[in-house]
Amino acid sequence: MGGSGGGGTFYSRTPDEARRRVRDAEDRTTVAAFESTLSKTLGDLLGTYNSRDHNLVEERLVDLKDALGSEIDGTLDQLFGGSVAKHTYVDGLSDIDSLVFVNDTSLEGKKPQTVLAKMEKILKKELGTEADVSHGRMAVTVTFRDGMVIQLLPALKTDGVHVHVPSSRTENWSKINPVTFQAVLTKRNTECGGKLVPTIKLAKAIVGQLPEAQRLSGYHMESLAISAFKGYDGPKTTAAMLPTFFERSKDLILSPIRDRSGQSVHVDAYLGEDNSVARQTMSHVLGRVARRMRNATAAGSTEQWRTLFGFE
Repeated sequence: MGGSGGGGTFYSRTPDEARRRVRDAEDRTTVAAFESTLSKTLGDLLGTYNSRDHNLVEERLVDLKDALGSEIDGTLDQLFGGSVAKHTYVDGLSDIDSLVFVNDTSLEGKKPQTVLAKMEKILKKELGTEADVSHGRMAVTVTFRDGMVIQLLPALKTDGVHVHVPSSRTENWSKINPVTFQAVLTKRNTECGGKLVPTIKLAKAIVGQLPEAQRLSGYHMESLAISAFKGYDGPKTTAAMLPTFFERSKDLILSPIRDRSGQSVHVDAYLGEDNSVARQTMSHVLGRVARRMRNATAAGSTEQWRTLFGFE
């Protein structure tokens, strides 16, 4: 009878549940065998995006601040600087090397592009042929002759807690509390054994390969990651955490995420209300990426994984 009862419990499962359990067991076995190879592949990929001499970064940041001279009123250096995907897709706070607080009364009331252009002009004059200097929507990018890239985000002080920085999606300024955001990200990164930031960088590199209309903002991805890995008790490896990010984010993205930096009521307001068409579309996109990862792992194929990053 006992055996019959156990069998009854098994057969009470729906076919979908049974298939899911079998698939999960197969996935765990396959992942365990493939994880070492995948971890090395992801580590190599991360190195192509974020290989930096941090002591040299600090030295050059000092030089850049000196070059800007009286134009700045202090800085806030970030802990996780170093952007991804050859700097073609960068607008997250963790990608910036330093917030540069502007001290120039002639720039009061000016648009971010005016401030960015002035910073670019000053640095070009001071650095000469030592580096190429350019600016985008948010930051000034300094590319040194040895290939190192440093990004500076101009900021205007407001109430002592918040600052204004260029918006990633408009031509105006956005209010943020970068110290609070950095503290939250640092805490979650520590909880994940230091693997959260590398996971975010790899996730951004993948999203950077998607059509522009399907790319989440960098800051939104950072916020999703903070939520996705709250209480995370799985393996603290990029091989395990990268698929987890996309699996969990496809559900998290269906509802607005409250901004942890003070930038806005919701960091992802650009996607609209709960379960909006835009949110459902992005949920589908993230889910598709997660499935491609699962299929690549099931096939034991580093080539399929590399394709996600744009490598043929």
